[in-house]
Amino acid sequence: MSDVLQLVEARLIAALGEPDARAAITFVGTDRIDVLRFRDESDVIRYATLGMSDHPMTSPTAAVADLLRGPRAELVLTVRAGGRGTDLAILDEVLRPLAVLAASPQVEGVVVAPGASLELGGPLWPGASFSSVLVAEPGGLVENLELPEPMEPVRFLPMLPMTANEAAWKRVHGAGALQDRWLRHGTDLRDPVRSGVPLAD
Repeated sequence: MSDVLQLVEARLIAALGEPDARAAITFVGTDRIDVLRFRDESDVIRYATLGMSDHPMTSPTAAVADLLRGPRAELVLTVRAGGRGTDLAILDEVLRPLAVLAASPQVEGVVVAPGASLELGGPLWPGASFSSVLVAEPGGLVENLELPEPMEPVRFLPMLPMTANEAAWKRVHGAGALQDRWLRHGTDLRDPVRSGVPLAD
């Protein structure tokens, strides 16, 4: 494990406690992505990627990839287990989709940033009504990790699951408007079986 990833894992553990499970996933032509699972006493589960931040993300329009400079990030998804028929075994199926998203900067040359929508090409886990996620602002759950210059900090980006209708509405109205609507309707974004927020009013 690289020095950067050792620091990233230490920051995750400091913020979320010791992980109770981890999975390593490798795609052809990419470095390994680990997904760590953290649980608390209230059955809140957090899945965090480890590996995405080992290299800076590079814009697809850049002529040459900078090996040091550029944004670095890991992804964090928070859900609540045990409610209304959604158990841990089902939720753990999110490991591979999360790893796919974390590998996308290497595979597709995309820069994952707050406000972006990431399409999954299928449900987030079996039976989920979410097929995409909204990238939220970092700094709340896990603080940014400063790295030596000239490297940029590692940001831990929350992933907010979206229904198909929410994703379509967000494309028209923007990320801020969707988040305001979630807040106005008291939407529990950790609920793995929640309904989509009302979009007509």
